Amino acid sequence: MTRLFNDPAAFADEALEGFAAAHRRWVRPVTGGVVRATATPAGQVAVVIGGGSGHYPAFSGLVGRGLAHGAAVGNVFVSPSAQQIRSVARAAHGGAGVLLMYGNYAGDVLHFGQAAERLAADGIDARTFAVADDISSAAVDESAKRRGIAGDLPVFKAAAAAAEQGLPLDEVVRVAERTGSRTRSFGIAFSGCTLPGADSPLFTVPEARMAVGLGIHGEPGIGEEALPTADEAARLLVGTLLKELPEDVERPAGQRAAVILNGLGSVKYEELFVVYRKVAALLGEAGVEIVDPEVGELVTSFDMAGVSLTLTWLDDRLEELWRAPADTPAFRKGALDAPEQDGRTPLAEDPEDTAVPPASAASRHAVGTALAALDAVAATVGTHADELGRIDAVAGDGDHGIGMLRGSTAALRAATDAHGLGAGAGTVLARAGDAWADKAGGTSGALWGTILRSLGTALGDQDAPDAARAAAGITEASAAVRRLGGAEVGDKTMVDVLVPFADTLADAVAAGLGLTDAWDRAATAATEAAAATAGLLPRKGRARPHAEKSLGTPDAGAHSLALITRAVHGALLDHAREDHAREEHAREALLHDHH
Repeated sequence: MTRLFNDPAAFADEALEGFAAAHRRWVRPVTGGVVRATATPAGQVAVVIGGGSGHYPAFSGLVGRGLAHGAAVGNVFVSPSAQQIRSVARAAHGGAGVLLMYGNYAGDVLHFGQAAERLAADGIDARTFAVADDISSAAVDESAKRRGIAGDLPVFKAAAAAAEQGLPLDEVVRVAERTGSRTRSFGIAFSGCTLPGADSPLFTVPEARMAVGLGIHGEPGIGEEALPTADEAARLLVGTLLKELPEDVERPAGQRAAVILNGLGSVKYEELFVVYRKVAALLGEAGVEIVDPEVGELVTSFDMAGVSLTLTWLDDRLEELWRAPADTPAFRKGALDAPEQDGRTPLAEDPEDTAVPPASAASRHAVGTALAALDAVAATVGTHADELGRIDAVAGDGDHGIGMLRGSTAALRAATDAHGLGAGAGTVLARAGDAWADKAGGTSGALWGTILRSLGTALGDQDAPDAARAAAGITEASAAVRRLGGAEVGDKTMVDVLVPFADTLADAVAAGLGLTDAWDRAATAATEAAAATAGLLPRKGRARPHAEKSLGTPDAGAHSLALITRAVHGALLDHAREDHAREEHAREALLHDHH
């Protein structure tokens, strides 16, 4: 378990701060992560990697010459936000474009994709590439759905080495694609990991058993087997990977491979060496030439007891890139000349925008209701955070409660600050959405940011918000979430609640109900829809490889959305009563003055 921490919510930020202080020779901190201590040489493509905390030395430990130019670091097991990624990429940019690289997880895909769009708007050519090496997470005919685990390293390394050689962005992307297509990983675990502040691991493995095909976010394995000896574990790892070769590799005999035996957090190096001796022997018997093997902790999962094996099948070009020198805090290979000093000034980070657009008195008055709703959201999430984490851990990584708490708290803070600057309802909700996405990260962070921004756009800053505008905003939020996340009703996601909630709200408003009564009806539909997700099999997100495990349990994102819709109704009801009381008081005062 994780024993040394202060506030669990601050763990990732404090760990990154300490890492940067301990490795000033290699890195310097920037908003959202770290970049190389020396500027990216002019005309060199910048390779920016990233992902959640809890996986050290991925991702910050791989920043340095010969490897990444920067790393965006999210909260524990949560992707960094688009704004974090953009900030790191701008600081790392050397004038020749940026390649954003990450493991293939829904939240990372969303946020890195959004960051690339924002960088393009900044005039920076940016591409993205998701590593998808874990063969246990999807069948070979659905390899694009596979998640990225320890195979991140050889793919990052090849692309970065190509960038160091001065190749243009298009060619660096092609190197990443070829390396990714020739990289396969498979893992086993003997116990789950425990997040900072949690009182139990994300999953458990029965005594004398092991989980097979686990994920690096604490996702349970796809099956269980008897606890093996070291040699039996090696046979399982090697045999499984040799069954699936890249399309252009007919047989292992005569082939070369970069080999990584990776410890996931609490398997000791001596144990890894015992396993590796058999891995090397088995690959030798299969006729595979091992090139510069790596044995150690390279992509971890806090204190998970487990190992994974990665094979990257090399050709002459990929071998050259794998052998190329690198010098980072956690990965070093070969020797590099002293770096040339670059006197260029890196792109400045964006100053905090405090100005707000003008707003009408009616819109500013409505901000009180918006703040009350956001306060109710944050309070409800705080009350249910542990419950949401437990639901999420059934087939996922257990971080939903933590992420929702960070996001809702940040949203309330940003909305309060915007209100203090005189913002209208639209701007208040838009800034709340941006803060939620930035501080929560992950898939839910991106989607909740989209929901609040869509609602804010519909309400605007000039007109008095009414039921029709609110319903239109929720309808647009429903459509935007489906566009962004790619999920539809039946996939066992928040969409299963958001769509019936939006449709019911729109129908109720069209039928003439006021916002409070219409929201009440829609919240009831949301609660029923959330409960119904217990009978669904997930087709999206981290729970998809463990679909059967989630049967009987509602989707965490759907459940949290239903709780929030009911909490917002409570805030609307309270404000309606207050408005009514004020009107009655004003009427009585008027009558008193008349008499």
